Amino acid sequence: MTDRLDIPRERKRRFRLPRINLQSEGVGRASESFARFQGTPQFLVYLTVFVIVWLAWNSWAPEAWRFDSATLGFTVLTLMLSLQASYASPLILLAQNRQDDRDRVSAEQDRRRAVRNHAEIEYLTREIASLRIAMSEVATRDFVRAELRDLLEEIREEEKHSSLRDHEQNNNHLERDKRS
Repeated sequence: MTDRLDIPRERKRRFRLPRINLQSEGVGRASESFARFQGTPQFLVYLTVFVIVWLAWNSWAPEAWRFDSATLGFTVLTLMLSLQASYASPLILLAQNRQDDRDRVSAEQDRRRAVRNHAEIEYLTREIASLRIAMSEVATRDFVRAELRDLLEEIREEEKHSSLRDHEQNNNHLERDKRS
């Protein structure tokens, strides 16, 4: 044992693959687009055509050209479809998780917008109520007209009474003058 405990041991350099950031937006978008494509009728048609061509080739092509044996149950085709399914499931889950995150953000923004709208509606309601209260204290055109009509009626009645009084006074003066 020649290793000393007071000196750090040198690490052996191993070959390492470069790290790929799998959390990046580009990887997420690519996986989402692939998952979306797998859910389209176009993908189902392509996969059906691929399987039909595979089965036809490996069933009716010359024996030397076949690469997947029908006697073994098309093992390579089964493995390829299993591989495709094993990749499709996590990609679909990844797309769903990303959609859930977007929905969560959208719901939070909608909630904030609703709270803000509610506060604005309450403010406007209070303003309308205060305007109604203020308007009840303000003389409206109809109120002023009604008051003016009442005053005009009072003035006419007063003129009528005053003209009657004047007429009576004139009659009283004439009678006095006749007596005298």
